Amino acid sequence: MTRGTLVEARDHPAPVPVYFDLLGRFKMRSSIRKHLLFFAIGAGLACAQPNPYREEEKWAKLADGTQWGQVISVCPLPNGNILAFQRADPPLLIFDRSGKLVKTFGEGMFMQAHGLTVDKQGFIWASDAAARNGKGEQVFKFSPDGKVVMTLGTAGVAGESETTFNGPTDIAIAPNGDIFVSDGHVNNRVVKFSKDGKFVKAWGKKGSGPGEFNVPHTLAFDSQGRLFVGDRSNSRIQIFDQDGKFLDEWKQFSRPSGIFITPNDTILVADSDSNTATNPGWKRGIRIGSVKDGKVTALIPEVGVDPDSKERWYPGGPVIATTSGPEGVAMDTEGNVYGAEVGPRALKKYIRK
Repeated sequence: MTRGTLVEARDHPAPVPVYFDLLGRFKMRSSIRKHLLFFAIGAGLACAQPNPYREEEKWAKLADGTQWGQVISVCPLPNGNILAFQRADPPLLIFDRSGKLVKTFGEGMFMQAHGLTVDKQGFIWASDAAARNGKGEQVFKFSPDGKVVMTLGTAGVAGESETTFNGPTDIAIAPNGDIFVSDGHVNNRVVKFSKDGKFVKAWGKKGSGPGEFNVPHTLAFDSQGRLFVGDRSNSRIQIFDQDGKFLDEWKQFSRPSGIFITPNDTILVADSDSNTATNPGWKRGIRIGSVKDGKVTALIPEVGVDPDSKERWYPGGPVIATTSGPEGVAMDTEGNVYGAEVGPRALKKYIRK
């Protein structure tokens, strides 16, 4: 066998990119080695990463007589306050650093609260992933004081067009102000708009290949302007440029429900969905690492919930599947970590041990 001859594995649908050199030594292309290394880091060490955090219990203080709804997203504000997004009224709640509730807004607006982000100017973006009673299937831009200043999508109309969504799960704002929406619970696409809300393009369809999706659930940009898409039901992150060109995929962060990337490229990924049926061998929780090398360096594990229970925490009752918190994740400028938990109906804060 000569150098460059591809070895075809039994029952494999395509040649495996490995070969033997002139001395008969087994070789593998560097790109494949990298992906196998990432897989080993994530899967082989799925439960081995340290947890350098502990929960600060009862940090967030709600108004007297109120309880949490399903908390789906969380994001820090430029002034250091923390914004939570829940499936109850009021849906948007702002807490100061001590956990004191300082402001609420958005009452009566959302059918199914879902994605949340805050841009560099302090504008707040939130998505509504369901339609009822002439509302929903939209993305809202709020001013820092909570007033609606832009709306994307058509109220109460589910679709797959330049002006409609069907299950918009998250929003990310590019450095130049362009708007990206993961239209993910039904449409399996990413939609790009200009900073003034004009449709630019969309890409993706249901599948497992590069640029295909199975529930694109979360979005984030790194410092290079690369778009990270949490392709949840494919148990991977896909990385794109801002024109939708596929750059890479990562599986070492497990099954992403939420992604948050800090200005220094620390990446946090929330896995709320893994169990023996959906993603065997992986532990649910918050994985922390760096987008610079793709390594997972810490895991805040989910505790107190059976990952193989048969409940799913969506409105309408249990079905044969499971998901729990945290789905949303964030980190503040002091390095504290926040988890938005749908099933347990909680906003968790984790501080360094």
